[in-house]
Amino acid sequence: MIYTLFKTKKRMKTRLLNFTLLILLTVSFTCSPSTTDTLKVKAKQAATFCKTKGFNTDFCVLIDMSIHSGKNRLFIYDLKNDSIISKALCAHGSCSNLPGKDETDTKPTFSNTHETLCSSLGKYKIGKRGYSNWGVHFNYKLHGLEATNSNAYARTIVLHSWEEMPNKEVYPQNCPNSWGCPMVSDQQMRTLDKHLKPSKKPVLLWIYK
Repeated sequence: MIYTLFKTKKRMKTRLLNFTLLILLTVSFTCSPSTTDTLKVKAKQAATFCKTKGFNTDFCVLIDMSIHSGKNRLFIYDLKNDSIISKALCAHGSCSNLPGKDETDTKPTFSNTHETLCSSLGKYKIGKRGYSNWGVHFNYKLHGLEATNSNAYARTIVLHSWEEMPNKEVYPQNCPNSWGCPMVSDQQMRTLDKHLKPSKKPVLLWIYK
């Protein structure tokens, strides 16, 4: 009886240990401290920028391209409460018109050059809402505010959705690539639209790595 009790306790202890390890792995997988720290630093910088430039100071859109494309890396960020409103997958450009750069899934290449099909890093002003041939059939024009993305509007780089974009994380798989645009799922585009459409001031979108 004592042996049986000892064995039962040992099994329970092992299960508890395995469960604890599973929780720790889940937390480390979904909420990397370095990613969270970077996000908060960028949000603080974004808040200062928005206040200085007359942008919407309630929220902004942050996209961390250092995060794998199969993980959530687009964040609608509450600048007032320093918190995440929503997070989602976001595609980067395939750069398929650059020699040797086709399908840059894990290590995106960035360019501000026409016809490269690459994404561009930097701050953007989210512009007018317009018609889209893709996804939910509306998009938002993007105006590049830095030397790294100054050709965005001329390159027709827009914030849009596509019906083939997943709503949930697919890591270690990759999400589909775009032709240079920040592309999200239809569901996330509707979420973005709820925040962007009523805004009386321009909203900041910032792509960084």
